[in-house]
Amino acid sequence: MAVVSEAVSEAVAIPADGSVIAGDLVIPPHARGMVLFAHGSGSSRHSPRNRAVAASLRNAGLGTLLMDLLTEDEERVDAVTAEHRFDIGLLARRLEAAVDWLGAHPAAAELPVGLFGASTGAAAALVAAAERPVRVQSVVSRGGRPDLAGDVLGRVQAPVLLIVGGDDREVLRMNHDAAAQLRTPHRLHVVPGATHLFEEPGALEEVADVSCDWFLRPGAAAPEDAGR
Repeated sequence: MAVVSEAVSEAVAIPADGSVIAGDLVIPPHARGMVLFAHGSGSSRHSPRNRAVAASLRNAGLGTLLMDLLTEDEERVDAVTAEHRFDIGLLARRLEAAVDWLGAHPAAAELPVGLFGASTGAAAALVAAAERPVRVQSVVSRGGRPDLAGDVLGRVQAPVLLIVGGDDREVLRMNHDAAAQLRTPHRLHVVPGATHLFEEPGALEEVADVSCDWFLRPGAAAPEDAGR
């Protein structure tokens, strides 16, 4: 594996579906992997929660790519109609394009790729993982809607970590149901007392900690979560 000895930090433009989407790429020296972020509905690469998690991952030696899933024109339409934010097929294709783009980037081409999806972005991440089984090595869902991936759940090969707030009860139920459909190593991690946005003290820090461990050791067993 080629080792990048100098930090990389750049705004990038990623071709996808005949359009171009914006992203922020940061790779620390001697990075051990890359994590591509898929934001939730109505959000963007500027999501403060995803950026906080990304900073923690970089401190652990992982590169990050925070990207928009919609073009500027699509975002303007979606702000009025909400017609794109639940188009999981469209969002997944954008992620797949970004995974392919990373494979051609000189600083990231040989690094293992993980996907971090929030809300609807989690479903898109799972679909992209199923479509890129060789390149995508791990998936983390934060407060996600993995149920929206539908029948694709059974085709995912990368280990999957599902993180849900203990007080986000409806989403927790959806994640339990989705976990039962996964055929790959997976784990459901419940953050006690947390709601959907993990705004409670220490909740987002716990998300970052368990995500970092998962990306560095995909599929690591955690029997203490089994009964949650």
